Amino acid sequence: MSADSASTSDSPRAQRVRAAIRRELRADGAGEESVGASPVIALEGVSLAFDRPVLEDVSLEVYRGETLVIVGESGTGKSTALKLILRLLVPDRGRVVVNGRDVAGLSFEEALATRQHMGMVFQGAALFDSMSVFENVAYPLREHTSLSDDEIEARVREKLRFVDLDPDHVMDLLPAELSGGMKKRVGIARGLANDPEIMLYDEPTSGLDPLTTATITRLIVKLQRELRVTSVVVSHDIRSANRMASYIALLADHRIAFFGTPEEMAASEDRYIQDFLGGL
Repeated sequence: MSADSASTSDSPRAQRVRAAIRRELRADGAGEESVGASPVIALEGVSLAFDRPVLEDVSLEVYRGETLVIVGESGTGKSTALKLILRLLVPDRGRVVVNGRDVAGLSFEEALATRQHMGMVFQGAALFDSMSVFENVAYPLREHTSLSDDEIEARVREKLRFVDLDPDHVMDLLPAELSGGMKKRVGIARGLANDPEIMLYDEPTSGLDPLTTATITRLIVKLQRELRVTSVVVSHDIRSANRMASYIALLADHRIAFFGTPEEMAASEDRYIQDFLGGL
């Protein structure tokens, strides 16, 4: 298996990122010192085991505005990577760095503050069944901000419109009255409520029909293009991954078997990668 973890600041990928940032800054008329080329998220030699190894020496980077999709067979540690970024788990070895800070070293309060810069979309959307769509999306705003009721309503309406839902039609509905695709879009709206810098998705297209899968995929791409949100997506759907990913990380045997663009993955002659793509 091939591996390209792009784990150092002098990697070819980091050099490409720095060059892109310079071009963007020149276009905006800003000074180059105003934006660095440091990754927003980095796993550096991360290993974690429970009864057996889950991740072994995993390194990867995600830069501002990129969408990294983590794919792999069941049980390869894909969702564990999200839990490490959220600091719901800490590695046995290695570092998990978010916005320049090793999250394993944060206090409980610091970890909570770091999570306020992240939005999480769970598999199945994980909406509160007894709450309306409005209250579901408003929940993080009531919990973590001092916005007034009018400001909260305006924010909820804004986020629902962003995910192509009509606020006047859906705000009073309960989750049980929504289709699967609508639930996922409400989950994304809730994740966006605090205007996060980072979005994390656990199987966002799982259980959806092809048309709804395409809708959710377009929304994730829209977040990247319009808001420059940095995203990490765990997915089993390689077709959807190819459409939304800036980079794909393939996990196999608890390690990074491939890290690169969708085009580079498709062109790889590695036997395992071709078998993986051919089996999906």
